[in-house]
Amino acid sequence: MTDIWAGLTSAFWLIVTLDPDLVEITLRSLQVSLTALIIACCIALPFGTWLAVRRFRYRRATIAVLNALMGLPPVVVGLIVYLMLSRSGPFGVLGLLFTPTAMIIAQVIIITPLIASITHQAMRELWAEYHDLLISLNTPKHQRIKTLLWDGRRTLLTAALAGFGRAIGEVGAIMVVGGNIDHATRVLTTAIALETGKGDFALALGLGFVLIALALVVNFAIHALSRTEREGTW
Repeated sequence: MTDIWAGLTSAFWLIVTLDPDLVEITLRSLQVSLTALIIACCIALPFGTWLAVRRFRYRRATIAVLNALMGLPPVVVGLIVYLMLSRSGPFGVLGLLFTPTAMIIAQVIIITPLIASITHQAMRELWAEYHDLLISLNTPKHQRIKTLLWDGRRTLLTAALAGFGRAIGEVGAIMVVGGNIDHATRVLTTAIALETGKGDFALALGLGFVLIALALVVNFAIHALSRTEREGTW
């Protein structure tokens, strides 16, 4: 019990004094996850909305595949990205393996289906309300998508926050493609795993507290947005 208390005290002190290693790892985690989130949103938000508006032959199959990709094991994603970026892979010449860019690519693949699926569900309901109006106005398809994206922005922001929550807490794929290299690709989750294995519970707990704080901020933001949206419908 004494060791646990000492670890908690040391972890709290590292946070209060802004330990350089802790700050560096946290900033790198935010950089990687936020970059991946922006790229994923640029892909997933328009695609999810397009699925809600567009009718085509294999639409149901596409939606089923999209939903299935939400459960894709992150380690498998890391393995695929690793093979693609390795020296013997098709993109090995770019030298991206064990860099933050490789980590961003893996996170984009992981969170894009999640954001796109949530977007599709939300936009499908919104499209049911706007369908007759937009059709009667003879608006082009891109205008319909822009209208739905704007009016459903709170729900889409919630989808983005959910994607960020998954990205910031990812460890399997990040470990495979990033390598957990100190001062290069070490992020919160991989650093926690490493420091725990080394027995440095102070730094591991400090990083864990930061990760928990980020998760709480994301969840509180989602709750606040959902509450605001419900109140706006009354």
